[in-house]
Amino acid sequence: MNNSHNILSLILNASPVVQIIMAILVLISVMSWYTIFHKGATVRKTRAQTEAFEREFLAAQNLNHLFQGSLANRHQAGSLERIFVAGMQGHEQMSQQSNSPEATLEFAQRAMKAAYQRELDSLEAKLPFLASVGSVSPYIGLLGTVWGIMNAFMGLSTAEQSTLASVAPGIAEALIATALGLFAAIPAVLAYNRYVAEVDRLALRFESFIDDFSNTLSASTKA
Repeated sequence: MNNSHNILSLILNASPVVQIIMAILVLISVMSWYTIFHKGATVRKTRAQTEAFEREFLAAQNLNHLFQGSLANRHQAGSLERIFVAGMQGHEQMSQQSNSPEATLEFAQRAMKAAYQRELDSLEAKLPFLASVGSVSPYIGLLGTVWGIMNAFMGLSTAEQSTLASVAPGIAEALIATALGLFAAIPAVLAYNRYVAEVDRLALRFESFIDDFSNTLSASTKA
């Protein structure tokens, strides 16, 4: 209780510049934690939807039936299902305009690649923000530390007695700024590394599906 009270007192009695830096770091930390939880929920949902649609695709006896079901459920479709829909739409559209199986397959592949890129961009959204928080927050905290220590020693020069007790509060408030910078940076870096790995794994699954689906379309066209 005393430690908490002392820390709160140091923050409230800190210089205006250090208080502003602390407020910025708290705001960055709140935004970072919101992004971490939101991105985590998005990645988990996408992974579950991908696994579910992979099972549906492997069990499907008729791609047209699966396609119609996906169209009817388009508002709740996951990333992989939207890639499938793009491929089927591209295949149907080109098959009505061209008698060339190669041109039809190539058009469907381009449609899937475009949908794949859109889904990947969506999954990677806000990850650069976490990377920026992880790299910048310690330096913002360090700025507060430098400013606080500078003020502490400037006050020491005008003090009647130069003792450690006279500079301790200024140094303590400066170190709080460093702690806040690390508190914001460390979770952001850990989350960024984890989510980048998760998105990369999902991207590989999307690419594998595009290859498998292209082979399926090629076989059906030749048949």
